[in-house]
Amino acid sequence: MVVYTITEHRMSTTHQTTTALLAGLFDPDNHAVWEEFHSRYRPIILAVARRLGLSEQDAADVAQETLVKFLQEYRAGKYDRDRGRLRTWIVSIAKFRVADLYRAKARQRERRGESAFEELPEEDHLNKMWDEECRHEILRRGFQELRESTKLDDRTIEVFKRLSIDQRKPADVAEEQSMSLDAVYKAKRRCLEQLRVILQRLNDAYEIHEVA
Repeated sequence: MVVYTITEHRMSTTHQTTTALLAGLFDPDNHAVWEEFHSRYRPIILAVARRLGLSEQDAADVAQETLVKFLQEYRAGKYDRDRGRLRTWIVSIAKFRVADLYRAKARQRERRGESAFEELPEEDHLNKMWDEECRHEILRRGFQELRESTKLDDRTIEVFKRLSIDQRKPADVAEEQSMSLDAVYKAKRRCLEQLRVILQRLNDAYEIHEVA
């Protein structure tokens, strides 16, 4: 019974809007909300940090430090949604964490007599990187939900993945899966109908409709 209750609570947070999620973060005992906030934004910060040249460990450290710092500042009343998007606030925190690492690595290079120059991209470019990785994360979570929360069989989803993600030709997929071409198209339609609903909910949860 306890496991069921926790699972339902976790699932109920998955598609919450950012406003609802932030409201829940004020409660330090609401672990499900923190877990969802962490799982929602950590992969995006990780991906952006990697694109900035950080190692896996450094990127993981930046992601964790950024989310913890945001939580501290948010509960201290420093974040005002009316003055900017959540993305902008998180990116600014992450930028300072990455800059600290850049400076530390620059000092190491200077001691070795190497060039110490390394510069962070402009804010607009960082925001663009965030938006790109956000869309990737939405698609990843969408496919995960398609597998775990629908009655579609694995073969049908695999066909859709090869067509939409891997960009394979329908005829090639039909041959690989020993299916007729008509069956391949039907599998695609079934998946697409359900994925559109899932992605719309995820877009709302991430407020992706605000992205230019």
